[in-house]
Amino acid sequence: MNENELYNPRFDKIGYIQVYTGDGKGKTTASLGLTMRALGRGWKVLIIMFAKGGDHYGELYSFRELSPGIKELLTIEQAGLDRIVYAENVSEEDKKAVKRGWEIAKNAAQSGEYDLIVLDEANIAIELGLVEIEDMINFLKNKPRYLEVVLTGRNASPEIIELAHLVSEIRPRKHYWNIGVKARKGIEY
Repeated sequence: MNENELYNPRFDKIGYIQVYTGDGKGKTTASLGLTMRALGRGWKVLIIMFAKGGDHYGELYSFRELSPGIKELLTIEQAGLDRIVYAENVSEEDKKAVKRGWEIAKNAAQSGEYDLIVLDEANIAIELGLVEIEDMINFLKNKPRYLEVVLTGRNASPEIIELAHLVSEIRPRKHYWNIGVKARKGIEY
């Protein structure tokens, strides 16, 4: 037997709640690095991409090319339209997409199928009122004991920060966008 066959994350005492927030670049990237690490250890992972639709994200291309054995451990659900969502442009279609993704996340957590659920841009979905803060708090308080949950996105609410076991605030100190560099394929998306 190899190391992956011996390790089962459900034997660990507890799955933790992690939050990656702040105005800096790297919140989703950090969650995707964690995803790759978990997949490498045989964890079953679900990623819900709130407010992100479309097929132009580099991580989607990479995940499609994973080995068959690892690919079967990963599920990605896009719960957003193919555009950036702000408070000023939230549509009924956005609300429906996020609601669908949120229902998938809640059902997946209770199914016992996953070891890690990444709720990418969940903090934005909460801030925009697309996911009710009380519903998220209930979800986090009642998740299965072994389940690791990651929330990403700017402006994590104080209530979510209080519940979390790990909070990383990513702050910009310097960013090339300030000198006019636009989002680049392979780096920002």
